[in-house]
Amino acid sequence: MKLGITTFVTDEGMAPAALAKALEERGFESLFLAEHSHIPVNRETPYPAGGELGRPYYRAADPFVALAAAASVTSTLTLGTGISLLIQRDVIHTANSVASLSLISGGRVIYGVGVGWNREEMRNHGTDPRTRGALMDEQIRALREIWTKEQAEFHGKYVDFDPIFAWPKPYGVLPIYIGGNSDVAAARANRLGDGWLPNALPDPAAVPAQFAQLGGSGLPVTATSARPDPRVLAAYAEAGAERVTLAIPPEPAERTLRRLDEFAALVEAYR
Repeated sequence: MKLGITTFVTDEGMAPAALAKALEERGFESLFLAEHSHIPVNRETPYPAGGELGRPYYRAADPFVALAAAASVTSTLTLGTGISLLIQRDVIHTANSVASLSLISGGRVIYGVGVGWNREEMRNHGTDPRTRGALMDEQIRALREIWTKEQAEFHGKYVDFDPIFAWPKPYGVLPIYIGGNSDVAAARANRLGDGWLPNALPDPAAVPAQFAQLGGSGLPVTATSARPDPRVLAAYAEAGAERVTLAIPPEPAERTLRRLDEFAALVEAYR
């Protein structure tokens, strides 16, 4: 099982290039970055984790810019989004951004996508929260058309464009992982994804039931934002997880490096 890191890149935390270099030096396999373009001041949608919404949510750097910086100073680190809010993005621009990152990194990209939770944020991008799942289904199909066809076109209810030329194409196969913890997300991963990207559970005993949501499909699973609990990691390894990412907050370099050094024994155990 591979071990990576999930975090936000913000103006208050360690710079992405330095962070990525530190991860690769310590043997971490991957870096997954979260995305929020903004947080509406008059937000009514409750934070799914409960409590107050943390500062990183409204200070997040663009993940593709940050991951490009990470790509420039690393050679083996897998670069992922965990998650990208595809439903708030123009699909053609997004296809270009992700494929460009794949090109400059030599194919080290996993594009993790999700439908999100902040309805006010969605509406500011012109997205109807009620149809966001159907929209993302079409966007995923459209991305693959753009990435694989010389003349790509797509005609759906929410995504519609006539034949286009669009380069660069990704470096090799560019996997799309579907984020979300629900049965609906697991079903979408089985139907449209190259992998599933649920949040890691804090209770090791609950891990088998989480995997059962896939119905035995054998789809690769990356459990994100885990606590550094050896029992949890062991449960995911036993269940057959491809990867687990440990959550760290965006902090200045000294504190971040100290935290990564504390995780070093976990990395060694699963290297």
